[in-house]
Amino acid sequence: MNPDFLARAQKIASDLMAGITSEQLELSTPCAKWNVGELIEHMIGAQYWALGGVTGSEPAGTGEGAAGGDYSAGFAEAAAAATTAFGEEGALERTVNLGFGDIPATALLELIITDTFTHAWDLANATGQDTNLDPQMAAAVLEASRQSIQPAFRSETGDVFGLEQPAPDGSNAMTQLAAFLGRNV
Repeated sequence: MNPDFLARAQKIASDLMAGITSEQLELSTPCAKWNVGELIEHMIGAQYWALGGVTGSEPAGTGEGAAGGDYSAGFAEAAAAATTAFGEEGALERTVNLGFGDIPATALLELIITDTFTHAWDLANATGQDTNLDPQMAAAVLEASRQSIQPAFRSETGDVFGLEQPAPDGSNAMTQLAAFLGRNV
């Protein structure tokens, strides 16, 4: 995956956020620890976290409190900064340390793509929007996730990833991805 995939995931998330009303911010999401507003704040904070990781700097923001304001603009700002940083010459050749050891910047990129894209599905699911997100991207993220997400990253509480859930026969790639990452579909 490359920074173009990140930009695609961010665009999908941004478009979904634009369809969320302030009345929907308290709705539950498939992520039991976050309601819609809290999930939006996490998604903004995750963009800053990835930006800090790839540049080797402290995150420029957390997303905290963003749901109380113009969260679409807040996400757009954080997303643009992250995409720009990953697109800089040499960025993907770096080794980054996120506090749990050194990893290639490409692994961080894959992680933020997966996080952004999957949480976009969570927002769509929680707010009654179309959950069949970009089938080509869903298939690519699913394949990458199957290769990189080890059983040690999973738990019943879903601290990193939840336990894989069954997807109904014939499910689209996005539904399969959500189930693989621990969502009940």
